[in-house]
Amino acid sequence: MYFDSEKCLAVVIKFCYSDFIYFKMKLVVVLFVILFLAMAVRAEQVPADTVQISGKVQFKASSLIAPTALILYGVAGFNNQAVQDLNEQIRSGLTKTEKHTKFDNYLQYTPMAAVYVLNLAGVKGKHNFVDRTTILATAYIISGSTVQILKHTINIERPDGSAVNSFPSGHTATAFVGAEFLYQEYKDVSVWYGVAGYVAAAGTGFLRMYNNRHWLTDVAAGAGIGILSTKIAYWVHPVIKRVFAKNDKEIDACALPYYNGQQVGLVLSINL
Repeated sequence: MYFDSEKCLAVVIKFCYSDFIYFKMKLVVVLFVILFLAMAVRAEQVPADTVQISGKVQFKASSLIAPTALILYGVAGFNNQAVQDLNEQIRSGLTKTEKHTKFDNYLQYTPMAAVYVLNLAGVKGKHNFVDRTTILATAYIISGSTVQILKHTINIERPDGSAVNSFPSGHTATAFVGAEFLYQEYKDVSVWYGVAGYVAAAGTGFLRMYNNRHWLTDVAAGAGIGILSTKIAYWVHPVIKRVFAKNDKEIDACALPYYNGQQVGLVLSINL
């Protein structure tokens, strides 16, 4: 039997190179998750982002570093060949199978829902129901409007070729709005609530790439937009409260989740 050593060597090299690319793809994804875990843990070591002194809102510029870096990385994918190559390598590695999941459609909401579930369970966060809901609504409006404006002006094609509204990832932005919201409300109770929120948000971003719906740069930018939107919501909340508060009367409120087999929602009860 004839043994072609050159052909065998070529096959080995091709296999090793392919395996190395796949390993690098997995490594980048793992580092991506670790990044957000580090952000959550590091944030626990600094003072609150929102400080109200003499009726004025102050914030630390250092809290802008992480979300700004994520957004800038996402923007770098527009014309940086190295970033685009990494996008393609990760896509190729994650989409080797045709299996997709819809779990990311639900996972994106779990961090923000966790805030209300914890309060119902008796674990009190930083704000009452009305204040935290106002903050969350503000963050969601900022994030959602930013995402939609960018999607319809930048026109990046999705990895699966289904549309040209890939940048940034709306699911990821929503997930990180919730993760930062959960962190801000419970960082004084335990760092692990924030860590869990960031894990769920990073998982949402991973699944968007796994489902071949977004590039890594889309996910990074979405994460940055989500985090920054929530920080802004906390910074401006004292101003919103002063503008719209008519009196200092306490408001009792309760929120109960429901699921009827097809729909998920919240039942609100507010006593003025």
